[in-house]
Amino acid sequence: MNIAIVGATGNVGRKTLEVLEKKELKFNNLYLVASSKSVGIKIKFRGKEYEVVDLESFDFSKAKIIFFAAGRKISEKFAQKASKNSLVIDNSSFFRMDPEVPLIVPQVNPNDLKHIKKNIIANPNCSTAQLVIALKPLHDLFIIKRIVVSTYQSVSGGGKAPMDELIEQTKQSLNGNKIKSKNFTKQIAFNAIPHIDMFSHDGYTKEELKMTNETKKILDDKIDLTATCVRLPISVSHSESVNIQFEKSFSLEKVRNALEDFDGCKVVDERADGGYITPIDAEGKYETFISRIREDKTIENGLNLWIVSDNLLRGAALNAVEIAETLIKNNFYGK
Repeated sequence: MNIAIVGATGNVGRKTLEVLEKKELKFNNLYLVASSKSVGIKIKFRGKEYEVVDLESFDFSKAKIIFFAAGRKISEKFAQKASKNSLVIDNSSFFRMDPEVPLIVPQVNPNDLKHIKKNIIANPNCSTAQLVIALKPLHDLFIIKRIVVSTYQSVSGGGKAPMDELIEQTKQSLNGNKIKSKNFTKQIAFNAIPHIDMFSHDGYTKEELKMTNETKKILDDKIDLTATCVRLPISVSHSESVNIQFEKSFSLEKVRNALEDFDGCKVVDERADGGYITPIDAEGKYETFISRIREDKTIENGLNLWIVSDNLLRGAALNAVEIAETLIKNNFYGK
């Protein structure tokens, strides 16, 4: 079995390589694919040096599984071509709401992999991925009716250029220089921007609508969800303040136990100074962390959570590799 990574030199592509390095996923050959400007770059992986090849001329049939980590436009142009002979795991938003393309978080809805029709599997939005992995064990027990979520998202969700700009703006601000934003609608350094992606006609941004629609597709279309998504001057990791209303009554002990026992979740909730997870704590870690677990006493069966995860891992590279692992383990790939 051969593997290819499209967008191998970008943030998510390099993270995918890092995850593959640590995982025990076995394959014969690896192809690193990117745009012409990256052709010839050499990247070390498992002690061997690989040279980046050109996306435009790459023969996709060489790989059995192809990770797309290069954004929506590249997926739109090349993913269906790649899927003719290979199985595509796509990190972009392009196929997520296609009814014939499964949208997968392996811990949450692995059985949807039995219904691959186009040889394409979609990775959810990074903020959705960490949310549903915490919601799944609670929904199974208590049935979620409604969710109100506010996100505090890192600049890495926008790619490398926004990360570089955050560093540059921080320097300019500390030096008292005038700041002109390139990748943000307003200054990001020492600021908060309540706007991620384009606005829709009803005032919600696409990022907020992604969370609503993707959570319904992955977990349960009966769940009502409303979101406000905010960009913060943080390099890596997304945080979420989540308010949940259940149909059934619950106890905090059962909530904690369900989260602690669920694959991919880790509870850090000490109710003391520093007894919770912050974005820096989550960076580079595979777990989705849950803190500040408490009842919402203003509504019936209400619960508040604080959820933090490395968006480049759980929301992208790690989730994609775990999809591949699940496919291989259950002999779904190639069908």
